[in-house]
This record gives sequence, structure tokens and C-alpha cells, in this order.
Amino acid sequence: MSKSLVFVLAFLCLAAACLGSEAAAPDPPEPLRAVELTPPPSPVRALPGQKSVPPWNFSVNPNPIINNYYDYMIGGYNNLPLNLVPESQGGGYFLTWTGRNSPTSDRKSYYGYLYSSGMPIFVNQIVTQGEGEHGMPALVVDPVDGNPFYAWTQNVDTDPVSEIVLTSDAFIAGIAGLFNTTQIVIDNPVTLTAPDGTETTNNVFYWPSLAIGPSPLAGKRRLYLLGRQNCNVYLAMADFSRDDVENGIPLNWQYSSVPQLNTWELNAVPNKTYLALETDSGGNVILAGYHNSYSIENDIIVFICGNFGQGEWTFHSFNSRMPTWNPTYPGSNGGFFIDDEGQPFQDQDLHWKLLNSGHLNATLDSGGRLHIVGIWALAGGDGVFFPHFQFVKEAVYDPTWNNFEIRDIFPQKNCDDLFNACFTPWDMLPPYGEVDEWIYDEEYGYYPYTFTDWPFPHWDQAAHENTMMFHYNNVKITRANDYGQMAVVWQDSKRAFDWCVYHYPGYEAWEHGTDIYIAYTNYGGSEWQDPIVLNNVDTPELAGIKPMWVYPADRMIYTGFNQYGIKEGKLGLMFYDDFTWGSNSLPPPYHPDPDGGRVMFMELHIGYLDANDPSQAPAPAILAQNWPNPFNPNTNISFELPQPGPARLEIFDLRGRLVSTLLDKEMGAGKHSLNWDGTDSNGAQLASGVYIYRLSTGRTSASRKMILLK
Repeated sequence: MSKSLVFVLAFLCLAAACLGSEAAAPDPPEPLRAVELTPPPSPVRALPGQKSVPPWNFSVNPNPIINNYYDYMIGGYNNLPLNLVPESQGGGYFLTWTGRNSPTSDRKSYYGYLYSSGMPIFVNQIVTQGEGEHGMPALVVDPVDGNPFYAWTQNVDTDPVSEIVLTSDAFIAGIAGLFNTTQIVIDNPVTLTAPDGTETTNNVFYWPSLAIGPSPLAGKRRLYLLGRQNCNVYLAMADFSRDDVENGIPLNWQYSSVPQLNTWELNAVPNKTYLALETDSGGNVILAGYHNSYSIENDIIVFICGNFGQGEWTFHSFNSRMPTWNPTYPGSNGGFFIDDEGQPFQDQDLHWKLLNSGHLNATLDSGGRLHIVGIWALAGGDGVFFPHFQFVKEAVYDPTWNNFEIRDIFPQKNCDDLFNACFTPWDMLPPYGEVDEWIYDEEYGYYPYTFTDWPFPHWDQAAHENTMMFHYNNVKITRANDYGQMAVVWQDSKRAFDWCVYHYPGYEAWEHGTDIYIAYTNYGGSEWQDPIVLNNVDTPELAGIKPMWVYPADRMIYTGFNQYGIKEGKLGLMFYDDFTWGSNSLPPPYHPDPDGGRVMFMELHIGYLDANDPSQAPAPAILAQNWPNPFNPNTNISFELPQPGPARLEIFDLRGRLVSTLLDKEMGAGKHSLNWDGTDSNGAQLASGVYIYRLSTGRTSASRKMILLK
């Protein structure tokens, strides 16, 4: 196997890397370089034994909102720009985006208000803006009274750098656009002090995020605004009530910075960070994401500040690396994946790593666990990654137990695979630990038959001077609603790549389009179903549309149970219909035509089943992660059955030997929970270690790992 098309994303100087710029996009780089495989991966391998895709239909067909000549990441980077309005305030959605009303006009921040039917009622620029370029807006809606808050970057003083400003909408009697006077929240540049006393005076923060949590003041909520640069963040907070917003009372802001990040900023090579903002019901502020790692170190980072953002920051870090192994050629000791010297990677050097995910967000499930979604790439120990082997996963952090794990979202490994740490694209079938199939080519010799993917909204890796993956990644996760429903949304251009690069027959229709992937769970993220796939080839409602920059709403709307007892819900989606695929606004432009596109909205009803359609089958049973985990000696195992029927819950050791059967009988539909006390079928206490619990129903089975720790 040879390597070709090797590129290096250049490192910027210290000042540029830390300060960022007012430009629409953060600075690269990523520390790894991409390598191509020869021969190219096969496009035809399917995934065996996958879970069923949930039934769905359009509750609101794709609907244009406004033309827009700004065509890059219109909804911002680490935010969800589409927010639900509380039903108590009439329901519907607020949304925001960066826009231009002509090819040569200044960049501005826009807002929209949609009825629950998806019909746009108010769509316009945020009218409190002045002259000049603005944009990268953030949005949050008060979950109590429904008032939206908007923040964006704008130069409002005499110095050359922009500030982060904020306005609120009084939203009285269902009338949107009643904006209050804009406030400067972060007045750049900002002076920060590191724990060792070192002051830095040139800190500039852009790319705002917003969140709302409880307030220490009765009758109020606390609004949080996070400003970011390439290496650091700055947090502002203020309390408000509905009366404050309706009467246009200026908010009183307090500020906080993260000591660990202030220290990192002083490093000779600063840690480039990608952090999302979240809050919980206990008054904690959470910053979660990852940083570029240049060695084997913990790269997933979580900062938590209690006491409503006024306490001490605690730092939690974990390693995103997941081990894997190098397929060995038949009749040889040589591995398929090789380093720059042409030598096979040792198994301990080949791994999966969180990468190309700078636009991630992080949200909480109904159990208080933090979900950080992103792209895990196959990487080697000499600073390379393999772009065709990138898959969507999540890091889940439980702050109660300080427990952390990485889970497949798509594709998922078989529940019976106890050998691989995660989905392994050359080892999808038993016996696990062996390559499923080798293919022989007269020119290239043997190569493993693999599943490959391309989880980006464009096929062209070379776009924007070989930075497409850095600039275009956009995996987003919703918060859990009160019924545990969540969704992960991203785009995938594998089929477009297979035609535009390899010209594989049968993929011609994807020359000008990408797929939208929507993974769904109705059990708080404990189990993800296979994704719904939408595109302009197979989805009639998207015919003639090039969907880009797809953002889910902040939450799904619970709609009830279908006839099989499965929860249903609606998911709103904001996206961009790109008239010419690829960005003209992001320098250097991918194409020369500033023809723009349209901001659009659609809504899916997920879990919906037509009682008159016998082809629609009920969803499989859902097996949750045990709680607590690790445990000693008791733990609870919960599961949900979509309909009544037989259920068997068994415990196995890592060698696959049956340890105990906890349940084997007919069970009713709905949620169930059992306690296991760490004993075998004879009542003897088991030793510490990893155990597997498996739920089997009449048609399906699901397995999970748990740790008994004494």
C-alpha cells in the first residue's frame, strides 16, 4: 500500500493562533496530515446486521425562508441556531443565521420566527445593528417565557477589533422583532491573568455561544455568553426576568475566565481548543470539547464551574484514542497501514482519534450525562490520519461518577463483538479479530474489504487549500427533551466522492448533492438507531435542493406514543440550499460565483407509523447502560420493550460464558428495571472485571459492557 496526496495543514504563528480574527472562520490547523490509500477503498460494502431505521415522514416539507448570499456555516460553529418556543408562549421556532442580501452587501445577523406549522411569520435583519460587517450570531430562547436572546460580533467603538454584543426580543403577544437596545457584552481586547500572575492584554474573543440556566435570584434565570478565540474562552453572565426583557432593562454582567486555559495560552505552542457551552439544572456551567493533541495525552476536555458560574472551575480530561489493530496481509507479517517510511504500523500505534470536529456541540441527556459528538478518524503514530476511515461517535461523561466512555453512533459494531473497542471497518463479521475478506488486485496486490465513509457536507478534500475537513465539519446533537428523545445530525458525501473522484458506476446522481444523516434515540442517548438518510436523489421533497449546513433544533418535540408503544417526536431542521455546491464566502473561495442560496426549514415526524401500512415494523427493544457503572456490588439494568413479548436478560464474562440469567419470561411493553448484585447463578460473588449483559427478545438482541470494581 502506498501513500499519496499528502498535505500538511500549516501551523500559524503564536499571535495569530491565539487571537483569532474577525473573519468568519477560525484559523486552522490540525496537527495530523491526511493520507490516501492505494488502491482506493471499495464503495460497495454494506453494513451487516444493523439496527432498523426509525419510521418517519415530513411533518413540514422543506420550505424556503429567505434568499442569502452568504454561503458558509450560516448558523455558526458550536451553536444550535434553531430553538423551540415554549408551548406556553405559542410554540414554533426562533432561528438565526449570518446573511447577505446581495452578493456585495455587508455580512449581517438575521432572525426568524416560525409558527409551529413551519410558516415564517417574521424574517429580517436584527434591526439594532449598525454599519459594517457583523455576523456569526448565537441564539438562545428562555425556556420559561419564550424570549429570544441574540449575540453576534460587531465593531461598535473606535478600535480596530470587533466586540460581542447582545440584544433581546420582548416578544409580546406573539409579535417578534421587538428588540431592546444592543449591549456590549465583551469589549475587546480583554486583559486576563494566568494563575502564575502573568497578564495578557491583547485577548480578543469572537464566535459567541449562549445558554440559559437557573439563577440564584428568585424569579430570574441566568444568561451565559461565551466568547471564543483559537486558544481560550471568556464567559459573561447576567440575571434576567421577563419584566426585565419586556421593559428593556440593561443586564448587569459579571465575568469569568478558566485558569487552565489562561495557562495554556502562555505555552510556546498553545493548545488550540474547540469548546461548546452548556448548563444544567443545578447551576453548573459546562464547557466541553477537545484540544489539538501533539502526543499521547488527554485531548477531550470538560470544565465545570458551580455556583451559577461564580465558583471554582474544575478540570476533567480524557483520551479520545481507541485502540485498534493493523490487518496483516495473507501469508505475511506485514500490515496494511504503513507509516512514512513504508513500515507497517504496530498495533499499539494505530488508533481511532477525535479529529476534524471543531464545530461540535455538547448537550445533556435526561440523566445529566454530557454528550460530546464528533468524528473519530483512524490515525497512526507518525502524525497521519486516513480520511476514508472517519466515523461519527460520541464521548459521554457522567459528572456524578466522573465516568467517561466513547460510543459508536454510526456505524455501530455488532453487539456480539467483544474483541474490538469500537466499530472496525475490516472486521464486521464473526469471528472477530480477523479480517472479514481480502481482495486481490493484479496491480496492487491484497487489500482488506472495508466499509468507508465521508462524514462531511462536501466531497472535495482539496477545497479551500486542503482545509475542507477543518472548515466544513458540522456534527450536531440536540438536548434531550423531558421524554429522553435526542437526535444527532450530520452530512455525508461518500456517494458524491465515489462519483466525483473514482467515477464508480451507479453514483452519477450524487455529483451535485450530499446526504443528511439523522440518528435518533428515544431513551436518552443510551441506544442510537441507524440514521435516517435524506438527499435530493431518493427524497422527492428535496429534489432540486443542495442541502448544506444542516442544524437540528435544540430539542425534539414529544408527540406521544404510536400503536406499538414507541415514543414519537418531531425534529426541526434549519439548512442552506446552496445554489452552487461549496462556499464562495470562505476565502479562498471554492468557486467564483457569489450566487448564494436559500435559508430553509423542514420538520420530520420520527417514530410515526401508519397503522394501515403492514410493512412498517416496530422498533427494537432498547437496552440502557447500567447504573452505576463501575459498581460494587449492586447495579441497575434498565430496558424498554416496544410491545409485549418474551424477554431474557443474561450476564456473561468476557470469554462468553453465561454467568447468570436475571430474567426469562413474558414482559409487558414499556420501561423495566432490574437489580444485579454481582453474583452468579449459584449466588456466589463474582470477581472484579468486565461483564457483558445481553437482552434478547423475540426478534432482536442488544448487549452492553459493565465493570464490577471491588
